[in-house]
Amino acid sequence: MRARRWLMMTTLVIGVTAMWPGPASAGVEDGGRDPRTITVYGTGLVRGTPDVLELVIGVRTRANTAAEALSRNSELARKVIDVLREAGVEEDDLQTSNLSISPFYDEEGDDLQGYGIYNSLHATIRDLEKAGGIIDAATKAAGDEIVVEGVYFSFDDNTELVAKARADAVRRAREQAEQLADAAGVDLGDLLKLTEDSVPYGPVLDDADFERVASGDELSAAAPIEPGSESLSVSVTLVFEIT
Repeated sequence: MRARRWLMMTTLVIGVTAMWPGPASAGVEDGGRDPRTITVYGTGLVRGTPDVLELVIGVRTRANTAAEALSRNSELARKVIDVLREAGVEEDDLQTSNLSISPFYDEEGDDLQGYGIYNSLHATIRDLEKAGGIIDAATKAAGDEIVVEGVYFSFDDNTELVAKARADAVRRAREQAEQLADAAGVDLGDLLKLTEDSVPYGPVLDDADFERVASGDELSAAAPIEPGSESLSVSVTLVFEIT
């Protein structure tokens, strides 16, 4: 397993909202007016090497009857599941994500030609060094009826990354609030509100890679799987009172 690595990047977007007392509030005691505030927005972004691959793989079959199509599909789907288990994918990391049965017709859409079955499986692969070989073996098990629906990377435990992004976002936002208050000639008061929105995102295997995995000419070689780096961001909004 490749050693984990991460680096931190920080992006900050700043907005200022100030509420000033207007003429109508002249002579009104401080307790009867809304507080003046500064609102700042901060986003902390961290990058790390993913250690988990999420694979959505399925089998699509057709036959004259729904029963025939389902029987063939079940046979191939079982082979795919067996391959994944033999490769070390745990029982808890395998889950059926879709099963559909639909009729298909001729080009004119008049005559029923048969039925199609699609059965897809969500598999969590925790050993990335084996991921390419696992996809290759599953593809061989189902042949031309295999469908690689999607691949994306994630972290088994992103707690540390989230904590770093969160702390950095809040720190940067507060620093900017202090700078803005100083520039405006006011004092930064109490923190009145803090909200958070975390948005992880990362790389996926593109369509060209899927086609290479599923093509008959490439079945002898494992699909190239490179986790690269994945970004995880935490955005915060801070509202401070100013005096």
